[in-house]
Amino acid sequence: MGKRIIQQARGHGSLTYRSPGHRFVAKPAHRQLDDREKNGVVSGIVKDIIKCPGHYAPLARIKYDDDKVSYIIAPEGLIVNQEISSGTLAVVKPGNTLPLKNIPEGAQIYNIEDQPGDLGKFVRASGIFARIISKIGNKIVVKLPSQKRKDFNPECRATIGTIAGSGRKEKPMFKAGNSYFKMKARSKLYPRTAAGAMNATDHPFGSGRGGPTFGGRSSSIAPKNAPPGRRVGMLRPKRTGRKK
Repeated sequence: MGKRIIQQARGHGSLTYRSPGHRFVAKPAHRQLDDREKNGVVSGIVKDIIKCPGHYAPLARIKYDDDKVSYIIAPEGLIVNQEISSGTLAVVKPGNTLPLKNIPEGAQIYNIEDQPGDLGKFVRASGIFARIISKIGNKIVVKLPSQKRKDFNPECRATIGTIAGSGRKEKPMFKAGNSYFKMKARSKLYPRTAAGAMNATDHPFGSGRGGPTFGGRSSSIAPKNAPPGRRVGMLRPKRTGRKK
């Protein structure tokens, strides 16, 4: 009998898996690179610190002196009306954005560009940071939160500091209802029943026959052309489906 398992249901546009993007405030990113940033510095003021349902870390709304407004991932210690800057001549302090070549070794950074001008790809989750380990020739060696070391182009930009929201995982859920609303904010399937705990009509791993099947499909039925003497477990049915 055919059945839709979770792997097949994802991506089909149902409410269970559709991203509630209409509730998200903005995508946090660096400023679009321009001549002012390449040759100097652009300053801005923190107008507001926002909680976005699409991000675990708080976002900061920045209005720059050229009247452009952008959103960045807020670092720890950032406050409203604080001045921040972006560019090659910016001061190395939390919230400021600089090219990696202008950031000293040992500095904590986040939202690192993979390629110059892509507005930030690495280290964007709450409470984490990366650290510049060394500068060798035309590459910057950065230690990521996973402890892996990665080489970056010196022209790639990053923001100074540690992302806010570091204590998020330490707060207990207390009850299943809190987990339900947490998952609902991002349209995650919750609660999720284990495949091996289902009936055979609901999932290929269901029924419980042939031992524990929580790690994958049961292999207790031998292949159709199994040689004599093979341990077969359950007997293979001679035919399946509806009689005609």
